[in-house]
Amino acid sequence: MHRLLRSVLRTTGAAALATVTAAAAALIGAAPAHAAPAGLPGMDVSSYQGNVNWSTAWANGARFAYVKATEGTYYTNAYFAQQYNGSYNVGMIRGAYHFARPDTTTGATQANYFVDHGGGWSRDGKTLPGALDIEYNPYGATCYGLSQASMRSWIASFVNQYYARTGRWATIYTTTDWWSTCTGNTSQFAANNPLWIARYSSSVGTLPAGWGTYSFWQWSSSGTFPGDQNVWNGTLDRLRVLACNGTC
Repeated sequence: MHRLLRSVLRTTGAAALATVTAAAAALIGAAPAHAAPAGLPGMDVSSYQGNVNWSTAWANGARFAYVKATEGTYYTNAYFAQQYNGSYNVGMIRGAYHFARPDTTTGATQANYFVDHGGGWSRDGKTLPGALDIEYNPYGATCYGLSQASMRSWIASFVNQYYARTGRWATIYTTTDWWSTCTGNTSQFAANNPLWIARYSSSVGTLPAGWGTYSFWQWSSSGTFPGDQNVWNGTLDRLRVLACNGTC
């Protein structure tokens, strides 16, 4: 299930979920009936997956995982330790992600909350840079009431503070539609921040401005692994380079 839908379900229940399912599916693409795209298989999970059987996911081919750690400055994933440490313990390269709430507090404040609640980074060869999940607002206006310029400033505040705290540039998770609508399709983050694109289709489609390619592609909300289905656009060795920041 796409994160927009999961957030609505968590906060308002199944009735509200039904009202947004069609709209969200149209924005990111329908649930696919196609084979996994080329790349290294992986997954992302949140509290909705509960305690994950990581040994089975590994045996089925998953080699990396992103785990939800936080949202805004008010929510932490109750299953974070089981998911974050469990994926690591079976051999996966794993990272944490933060669901952005640009309408509540500043980007820097949320970056600090993220780092302080599991979103940090270590040069152990198995930890990915934290990810900023910036996308459709499940609680109100699509762009959280921010202008395109204000949204660009909010994202810059988050990624710059994350870099100051960890020495890494955060991965950015988004969709091309949301990015175009809410940031004006800015290219200002493409030089430093790896792109994690969400699109449920046999083709990744047009990418946000500046990114010539994606690093991660969330291509389905269900499949072989618990949670969302992803691929890394490269080999395991290249993923280790990202995890190491090129120095381990």
